Formats: sequence, structure tokens, C-alpha cells
Amino acid sequence: MAMPDMKKSLGVNNQNLGVFLTLSGLLYGVSKFANGYLGDRSNARAMMVVGLAGSAVLNIFFGMSSAVVMLGVFWMLNGWVQGMGYPPCARLMTHWFSPKQLATKMSIWNISHQVGGGLIVVLCGYVVARWGWRFCFFVPAGIALLGAAYLWRCLPDTPPSVGLPEVEGTHSASGAQTGAEFNSFILKKVFLNKYVWLVSLGNFFVYTIRYTVFNWGPTLLTEAKHLRITHTGWMLGGFEWSGAVGALVSGWLTDRFFGGRAMRVCVLYMALAGLSVCLLWNVPGGSEWIYLLLFCSTGFFIYGPQCLVSIAAANLATKRAAATAVGLTSIFGYGSTILSGWGVGVLADNYGWDAVFKSLLVVAVVGVLVFAACWPAKAHGYDE
Repeated sequence: MAMPDMKKSLGVNNQNLGVFLTLSGLLYGVSKFANGYLGDRSNARAMMVVGLAGSAVLNIFFGMSSAVVMLGVFWMLNGWVQGMGYPPCARLMTHWFSPKQLATKMSIWNISHQVGGGLIVVLCGYVVARWGWRFCFFVPAGIALLGAAYLWRCLPDTPPSVGLPEVEGTHSASGAQTGAEFNSFILKKVFLNKYVWLVSLGNFFVYTIRYTVFNWGPTLLTEAKHLRITHTGWMLGGFEWSGAVGALVSGWLTDRFFGGRAMRVCVLYMALAGLSVCLLWNVPGGSEWIYLLLFCSTGFFIYGPQCLVSIAAANLATKRAAATAVGLTSIFGYGSTILSGWGVGVLADNYGWDAVFKSLLVVAVVGVLVFAACWPAKAHGYDE
């Protein structure tokens, strides 16, 4: 939401903004992987609180800066500390819910992305119109600090840490282990598991579509469709909130009809996400309601696999290596910012937005093929 106003006030172009998104995304992906390995053996509450509070501070520094170099530095550091959030969440979910429940329960948890993302883009649409782009970073920083304080006070670790038994269906993965045993388990369940690698590769294509729409949607709509920034905020909010519904439905479908085999659901969702992008590209101009509907449709279908990729990786790796496996998917997911950040900026500046949409359709097709290659995968790795 800040990007169109930043371009005007700071004189930066789409490629500059794309570089910010790419560098932050790459570092975020590496951070999620590195912190995933640590998160499998660390206190979840401490890791989440430090990361969230650190992100709040860096948001404030970013909002106070004007030099392109410093903006890039602060946004890269922000990517690193934000990467401390997802791995402990993935670890906790696998400790508190059995494999048979995980897709449904984790899809409920996953809507936090869309609820928070949808609310903040609507709020910042009005914030940037009234007070300018800098407050798009100050306001979320204040919310994040409150969240960090709440987590420190209320978040428990694993069930045994509060006197409860291990969750049914995950006992085979429990027990003390040496560093060598842990590394051997990680190697077997994550790095030598071809389906974890395929799931991770599929995540690259999911996140290319997700972040192209999320990061560039307001710029596309204001530049190419000449819509008001406050209206684009509601459309992007619709993208996020519809994504929440899509994630919930995908988790329910996975457990109810596909026996926990999440990648089979991803094949269907990814194909329909590609169709939604195609319609968004080709729809006649002039109707904001049609744009809103297609943003919602794209969000519904792209957030299904965004949620299910983590579920599949966590179940395949079991709770002992869930954070590491999710971290690996994140390297591929946020490696996509090379395309969705810098790549989109180059395409938009040099070839126009039509070239961006054509590229997204190719991404969707390849993503469907990668997820289809995971069709034979088991639902989880606890019985191996």
C-alpha cells in the first residue's frame, strides 16, 4: 500500500521497489530455513517474541528513512527477523495436533496470514491517503509490539512442558536425542525425501503468484486501471480474506476426502488459481466489482496450496523435523521473490503489465505439473 506513494515522494521506480522485495524475500526464506533448524530444538515462545519485536523496531526505522540504501538494509533485516515466526508455529502445531487433524487445524491457524494481511492493507489504504506512506510502517509496528507482549505472556510450548501427555499418533517421534541422532533424522526425513523437495519446488510457483498479486496489486490497479488507492486496499483485502476461506476449505478437503494427502488438493487449487489470473488479465476494464471478484477468486485458490505446502512438509517430516522441513519449503517460496519482486519490476517497466500476466500463466501451469508429481506421496511419515 505504501509503494505508489513511495514512488512519488522518493523518486524510486518499479525496479527499485522490486529489488527491496527480492532481497527481503530471499533473506526471509533463508531465515525461515535456518531458524527452522533451530526451532525444532528451541523454545517457541522466545523465538517468536524476539522475531516479532525485532520486526516492529525495523519497521519504525524503515518508516523514518529516505535513502534507498538504508531502506534496502532495513527491509533485508526485517526479512530475517520475520523468518523467526513461522518455524516455531509449525513446530507447535505438530506437537498439539495429530497427523489426522493437522490439515484442518493448521488451515484454521493459517488464516492469521489473511486476516492480518487483509485488515492491514485496508487500514493502510486510508493511512497512506491521510498521513503518507511512512505511517504504513509505524502503525503495524505498534500492533506488532502489542502482539509480542501478548505472546510472551500467554503462549505455551509443547504439551509436556505444561504437564500434558504427547498427542495421539505422534509418540513414535518423541524422546530425547543427541545432536548426531537429530541430524541423522533431519537428513532422512527432510533432505533425502524427494517429496519434501518437490513440495518445496511447488512452493516456488505458489509464492510467485501470491506475492506478485499481493505486492504489486495496488501499483497495477492505480497505474494500469487508474483506481483510487483506498479502493485498491479493499480489493487486496478481498484477496486476503477470500484466501482465508480458501485455506480453510483446502484443509477440510484434505482431511475429509483425500486422506491427508495435501498435494492432491494442490493440483486442483493451482489450476483454478491460474484460471483466475487469466481472467484478471483479460477482463474488460471499467468495473471495480469485477476486479474485486477476480482478486477474491485468485486469493481463494492460491492460499489453498500456500497453506497445504507447509502441512504436507510438516507431516512428511514428522514433528521432530517439522520446522526444518517448513524452512526448506520457505527457501523456495521466498526465492520466488526474484521473479515476483525484481522480475516483475523489470517486466512492468520495460514490457508492460501484459508481460507480467503472461509470465504468471506459465508459472501456474508449471506449478500444477510439480504438484501432480507428488500424487503418490503418503499422507505423513510417522509409520516409516
